Amino acid sequence: MQSQYGTSASGVSSNRFDRNGNPIDTTAVVDASTVPVGLSSWIIDERFGNKTIVPVDTLQFGFQNTNDNGGPTGHYTYLGNLGSPRISHVFFERAETTQEFFTDPYDFTYLTPGKVTYTNTKSPFTNLTYYKHGSGRRAEERFKAYFAVNANKRLGFGFNIDYIYGRGKYMNQSTALFNGNLFAYYHGDNYEIHFNFLNNNYKVTENGGIADDRYITHPLDMADGGRVLNSYEIQTNLEDIWNKNTGYHAFLTHRYNLGFYKDESTENDTIVKEVFVPVTSFIHTVKVDMNTRRYISYNDTQNKNYFKNNYLGNDSTDITEYMSVKNTVGISLREGFNKWAKAGLTAFVSFEHRRFSMTDSINGKVGQFMRDYKENTLSVGGQLVKTQGKTIHYDVLGEIAILGEDIGQFSIEGKGDLNFKLFNDTVRLDAHAYIKNINPSFYYRHFHSKHYWWDNDLSMINRTRIEGKLSIDRWRTQLQAGVENISNYTYLDNTSVGSSGNNGSTTYKNDVAVKQFSGSIQVFNAKLRQDFKLGILHLDNEIVYQKSSNSSVLPLPDLVLYHNLYIRAGLAKKVLTVELGADVRYFTQYYAPDYAPAIGQFYLQNPETKYKLGGYPLVNGYINLHLKRTRIYVMMYNLVQGTGEKSYIFAPHYPLNPRGFKFGISWNFFD
Repeated sequence: MQSQYGTSASGVSSNRFDRNGNPIDTTAVVDASTVPVGLSSWIIDERFGNKTIVPVDTLQFGFQNTNDNGGPTGHYTYLGNLGSPRISHVFFERAETTQEFFTDPYDFTYLTPGKVTYTNTKSPFTNLTYYKHGSGRRAEERFKAYFAVNANKRLGFGFNIDYIYGRGKYMNQSTALFNGNLFAYYHGDNYEIHFNFLNNNYKVTENGGIADDRYITHPLDMADGGRVLNSYEIQTNLEDIWNKNTGYHAFLTHRYNLGFYKDESTENDTIVKEVFVPVTSFIHTVKVDMNTRRYISYNDTQNKNYFKNNYLGNDSTDITEYMSVKNTVGISLREGFNKWAKAGLTAFVSFEHRRFSMTDSINGKVGQFMRDYKENTLSVGGQLVKTQGKTIHYDVLGEIAILGEDIGQFSIEGKGDLNFKLFNDTVRLDAHAYIKNINPSFYYRHFHSKHYWWDNDLSMINRTRIEGKLSIDRWRTQLQAGVENISNYTYLDNTSVGSSGNNGSTTYKNDVAVKQFSGSIQVFNAKLRQDFKLGILHLDNEIVYQKSSNSSVLPLPDLVLYHNLYIRAGLAKKVLTVELGADVRYFTQYYAPDYAPAIGQFYLQNPETKYKLGGYPLVNGYINLHLKRTRIYVMMYNLVQGTGEKSYIFAPHYPLNPRGFKFGISWNFFD
C-alpha cells in the first residue's frame, strides 16, 4: 500500500509517488490525450477506510515488467509459470502469514479489499490490458479489464476483472486464476461510504517439479537418442493433482462526520466557495472473508511413491474452509480543523469471529468427519497521525488483544518522514519501526489433510524492526537500511524421510512439519537505488544486501541485484514515446526455499538433500511504445538460457520458463 502521508483534512492524500516511493507533483496539468482531466483514483485502508491517492493506470515507464511473476525488479522465487506461487528473496518484503494462509503465496494476483482501486471520473473510464507469452497450446495469457463511472460528483461505482490462464511450459503445470470485484462509493460532507465485493478463484496443477534437474542443467546428458527434450516433454514428479482455492470478500466502511462550513478562496482569490471542515468522525468497518481450499488427487499410486503419509486413504479430495467476520468501530478527532489541531487522534475497538473447518479423527481413525474450530478476538487500539504540511509527517498505531484466542497479541508501529531543502533539492528522510507480539496463524497451529497432519502448541512470535530511508530526487538516489530481531520464528520445515532401494539409491518421501526456533534471529537489510541519465541513455540500478544470523532456519541470498539499461526518446513530435533496452535480475546462491505441492507453500529444503540455487542472470530484452492512450511492449525473455554454469532454477526442481517471446498491450477509453 502506498504511504498515507500528504493526506488532507478530507482524508484524501494529496501526493502520488514515483518508482522510489517519493511524492510527485499532482497539480501539474494532465495530458488529456492520456487520461481525462479531473480523473483521480485512490485505495482505502481496511481498518478505518482512510483514502490514499494512487496514480491512474497510465504507466509509461516499465510497462514490460507489470506482468512479471518475479516482480518488477526480480525479487521473488517462483515456480516458473505465470500466476504460480512465489516468495520474496528479500526478507523485509515478506508479508506476515495471514489466516487465509493458502492464498498468501499468490500475492502477485490475489485481490483484497485494501488493493481495490476506486475512481472518480467526469466521463466513463475503461482500461483493457492483454498479455501473452509464447504461442500455441503452451502459451500463457492474461486479460485485465477495469471500468469506472460516476452517477454524480459524489457517487461512483465500477468493476474490474483479472484472468490468467498459464498452460505451462512444463508438464502438469497449468494455472487458471480469476479475480473479479464490484465497488461503489459515496462522498458526502457528513456521510462517506466505500463498498466492495470480491471473488477469487484459483486452480493450480501441481507437478512436484521436474524429475531430474539435469534436464535443465545438463540437457545433453539427458538427450534421448541425441535429441534434447523440449520443456513440455520433461518428466515431472506428479500428475493429476490440483490445489483449488475459492474465496469471497465483502467489505464496507463508512463514517459520519461532524464539522462546520467555512468560506475558502480559490487560487486566483476571485471566487469564494463554501468548504466543509470535518472535526469528528464516527467510523464503522465490517469485513467478511471466506475461503475454501480443495486438494484434489486422482493418482494415489503415484502419491504413495512421493508422499510419506496418506492419512485419508484413497479419498481423492481433502477440504478445509475458513470464514472470518471482523467489525471495527472508532471515533476520530480530525487533524487540521483549526490551527491548534496539529495531529489527528483515533480510538477504536475491533471484534473478530473466525471459523475453520477441516477433516478430523474419530475412534482413532482419521478423516472420518469435518470438525469446526471457532475463535474470537476482542482488541482495542489508537492512532496518532499528522499528514498535513510539507516538512514532517508521522503515523503511530497501537493495538492489543484483550480477550479471546489472541489475548496478549499486540502491535505498536510508527512511521514518519522529514522533508528539507539541500543544495536546491528536496531531501526526504523516512523512518519505520515496530514491535509486535503475534499469535501464529491458525494453520500453523492446526492442519489436517491427506498428506500432512499436525496440532501444535506454539508460543507468541515477537518481532522488532527499525529502518530508515534517505531519498534525494535530483541525484536519483535512495538509500535504505534496517534491522529486525525475531524470537520464536515460526516456519515450515522439510521432514522428508529417505528409504533405500534395491539398487542402493535413496528415495525421499515428502513430509512437512511446523517448527519454532526458540532463540532470536537477526536480519540486516540495506538497499541502494541509483539511477543514471545521459541524454536519452538511462541506467537504473537496485542493489539489496541482507544477512541472516541463522541461515539454517532462515536462509537468504546475500545480494539481490537489478539493472536496466535503455534508451528513451520521444518521436513524432513526442506523441510517441519509445524505450529500447535490456534488464537483468540476479541473486547470489543460497539454499532457496523448496515448495510443498500438497499444501501450496514454501518451506525449507531437506538438510540431507539441500543444494544452492541462484547465481543465474535472468536477462530480458524489450521495446516499450506509448502512443497517447495505448501502451505496447514486446520482449524476448530469458535471453541467456543455456549459457554459463548456473541454471535458471529458482526453486528446487522448478525451472523458470525457457527463452520465449512476450508482448502486452493496454488501452484507455474515456470518451
